[in-house]
Formats: sequence, structure tokens, C-alpha cells
Amino acid sequence: MRNHTRWTRAFVAAAAAGAMVGSTVAVPAAAEGTSGHDATNAVVRTDAGPVRGTLAPDHRTFQGIPFAAPPVGALRWRSPQPPRPWSQPRDATKPASMCAQSGGGPVSTNEDCLYLNVTTPRFAGARLRPVMVWVHGGGNSLGSAGEFDARRLAVGGDAVVVTTNYRLGVFGFFGHPALADSGGYGLEDQQAALRWVRRNAAAFGGDPGNVTLFGESGGSYDVCAQLTSPPARGLFHRAIMQSGSCSSSWPNNGVIHGVPAGSPWQPRSQADAAGVALAARLGCAGSVDCLRRLPAADLLPDAEGSTLTAVAYGSRILPDRPDRALAAGRFHRVPVMSGTTRDEGRLTTAYAPQPFTEEQYQRLLAEAFAAKAPQVAARYPSTVHGSPGLAWSAVLTDRSWSCAQLTDDRLLARRTPTYGFEFADRQAPTGYFQFPADLPAGAFHFSDVPYLFDVAGFGATFTPEQQRLADQMIRYWARFARTGDPNGRGLPVWSRFRTSNVQSLAPDDGGIRPVNLDEEHQCAFWASLR
Repeated sequence: MRNHTRWTRAFVAAAAAGAMVGSTVAVPAAAEGTSGHDATNAVVRTDAGPVRGTLAPDHRTFQGIPFAAPPVGALRWRSPQPPRPWSQPRDATKPASMCAQSGGGPVSTNEDCLYLNVTTPRFAGARLRPVMVWVHGGGNSLGSAGEFDARRLAVGGDAVVVTTNYRLGVFGFFGHPALADSGGYGLEDQQAALRWVRRNAAAFGGDPGNVTLFGESGGSYDVCAQLTSPPARGLFHRAIMQSGSCSSSWPNNGVIHGVPAGSPWQPRSQADAAGVALAARLGCAGSVDCLRRLPAADLLPDAEGSTLTAVAYGSRILPDRPDRALAAGRFHRVPVMSGTTRDEGRLTTAYAPQPFTEEQYQRLLAEAFAAKAPQVAARYPSTVHGSPGLAWSAVLTDRSWSCAQLTDDRLLARRTPTYGFEFADRQAPTGYFQFPADLPAGAFHFSDVPYLFDVAGFGATFTPEQQRLADQMIRYWARFARTGDPNGRGLPVWSRFRTSNVQSLAPDDGGIRPVNLDEEHQCAFWASLR
């Protein structure tokens, strides 16, 4: 059960909560209340009050900084409000609680969770650094900011990195007809964090006029939503989407085994209907105030229901479904990096019933594609792919992930600088994941994240070639954050997206090179089935 929970959390870019690394250094009294971006001090003054962080030889961290008031009581299912100011230095040496969530792993009933973490290099001088704001994954129902230690990215990329919590599940994406513009409170939290960055980045040495929003899996879907959200206009200047596209959708069992067909988006009417049904089940029919009085634990069993975690559109926060907005050109004109992993679907297959037989493969094809299943079986025979499990993994990778990315890249590239990528290290560390003996992990979903962050509990150990790739990826990501173009001295050339070519990211000489995503993932075939 523990391993399955670990997979579920990491599949949507989350793991057990952990703290950032660093040794605390005593701060002399003279440093109290320091303002500006003097990196020799562990006390920084924010617009709400001073915070005391952690100094390490090459970086600083400030954790558990409130960017909004606790969304509890009457503030449950309301837009985020400003935090209460404080005057004395606030302890910022450990992360705050994860937002309320369940799912078989770590459980939290704490709604007081709107906090963020800041990691900076220990630099000197007046030049402001680019700011990178990370939206954690977890399918909008799991995860926390404290799981991602950003030291390597901040130091190696010479950037200020912010990781943020946001309301999850029923607390973040609840809809109800009695609530104006509901269904996207988690998105509003992310926007509140971005506004905090705009007001406070300079105090940490960051440039508020150069902010990159990036995320993975569920966090990547949220980045897409922010690209098309009118209130997010001007809050960020670049965007990076990792393993989550605006155009994503999946068939039955196509993203997590046992999950029905769907997409990251739902109409407001569907979110409202789910909210009304939830209220009725909990004895609060017709009364949101009644629901607000219930303990968080009473709501948690619904926190991972698909209709309560998909992002609602048709509101002020998200007027249109993001893939439609992208196709119509209604998105913020910022440079974009967008990518997936080479073998996204293998993680889903690893946690399907085992052993994975030919009979099961054919059954899953029928459940996913109905009358078109024979065409898919003919295109993806298990004899060619090596096993039924590998064939099903390829189907999921191509249908649910890679070809959706290609659709997004083509739409984005018409109107803004776009750089596509595919993480392709098929020997990437597997950390706490367990894969069947007959199913190599490959470049599975989430396998790119430990190349940028030290993920709590994952324990990645790199070969020298993989460490070089991690360093190169950090330089690409940070260079893009600085200039809107990932290219830099000493890095293999990364061309703008054209037609189907994206940058493959793999270790060893020649591992970083352009590849044709359409051919590699048979996207023309999948387009023909729609």
C-alpha cells in the first residue's frame, strides 16, 4: 500500500513531505529587519513583516512564508485574502503544513496552508535575478511546496526559486451555484502567490519584472490554465509546462489505472452539479454556510473525486476551456517551454494489475477505444513492443501525453516563441517507485523532476553522465527564465519549435538533439482516430 501511495503521489508530481536542506546560521542582532537583497543576512523584510530564514554556504532558504490569510471558517471557498502583518522576525526555517488532503499516504486536515518557500543563491551585488515560481503536481488533490528542495536550481541557475502551496481537492476546486466564480480557488491561490512575488521578489534579490511560472503534471495543467486566465495577465513573463498540456485528455485507464476517460477541465455547470450533490450527501442541501461549518475531515473523502479536482471553466478566473482558448489565440503572449517524458505511460502500467497479460492488454484496449480498439491493437502489437505491458505503455504515452504536447506546441508557436522538449533518459533513477521485472521504467512520468529538484524521499543517485544532464537542464531552464530562450554558451543548440521537432534531453554525447515527436509517437495515426 505504501508503494502504491508513493506512486500515486509522484505520478502527479508529489511525494512525502520533507524539508529543504541547509544548516542554520545564527544571525547577529544587527541583521534584524534587514531590507533589500543582501545575501549575507538571514532576515528579509517582506511587505507583511520580516522573516528569518536559513543560511548555507551557497544558498539561503525562507520557508513557510504566508502569502494569504488562512482560508478557514468563513474564508473557506472564498478568494484569498491578505495575511495579517507581523512586526518581529518570523521563523522561516521549516516548511508549513501541506494543504488538506488524503489519498492513502500522508493525510492533512489543515486548511491553514497558504504559504510559500523562497530559495536564493548567496550572491553579492545589486543585479536582480530571474524568479522561477514552481507549481507542484498532484492532480490538484495531493502534494506540497515543501517536497521540492530548490538549492541546485537556485545556485546552478543563479535564480530565485519560489515553491508554493495552493488549496487542493474539494477545498481548491469546489463549485456551487451559490458561489460566484467558484471552481478555481486553487488557481486564485497561485495568482495570489504570484502577486506576492511581484511585491516582494526584490527583497530576496529577484526581479519582479522577470518571473517564470513552471510546473509538472497537475501543476503543468495549472500553468496552462494561468496562460489563459485573464486575472493572471502580467503576473509572469515566461511559462514552462512539464508533462501536462492544455490539449490533454485520456481514455478509460489512460492516465491512472482505474480512472475513467476525462481531461483536466470541466465546465462550471458540472462543477456546480458536483458541489450540489456533495452538499446533499453531507446533509447541507442548499447551504454553503452549512458546508463551511463542517470539519475538513468530513470533506476529505471527496477531495480526490475527479469532478472536484478538475479545473472549472466558464468563470471570471477561467472563462474558456484552455485548449479552446489556445486554439483561438486567447492566451498571454509569453515565451513557452513545453515537454513530456519519453515513456510517460510506463508508470501507469507499473501499477495496473500484474502480471500484465495479453488478455488484459486487449481488454484495456477495448475499454479505452471501443470499436477502434482493433486499429490500435494492429498499430501497437505486443510482439513488436516486447510485451503486452510495454505495448500498453506506448499507447498511453502517445495517446494521452506526447501527441497532446505536439498539439499545444503547434498552437503556441503560431503566436509566441515556443521551445518543445522530451526528457528521454531511459535509465533515470526510479527512487521509491517499483516496476515489474518485465517492464523497464524508461523515462517514466515524473522522471525529469529530480534532475531539477531534490525531491523529498526520492533519493536520486546520478551517474556522472546523468549529473551532467541535470546540470545542463538547470542551465537550460534558468537561461529560459532569464531571457525567454534556453540557449546559452556551452549548451547544445535548442531550436525553436518547428512543425514536429523538439529537443530530446538524454545523457551521453549526442543525447541532446532534435527529434520528430510526430514520427516517434505516431501522432498522425492518433489524429486519424478522432
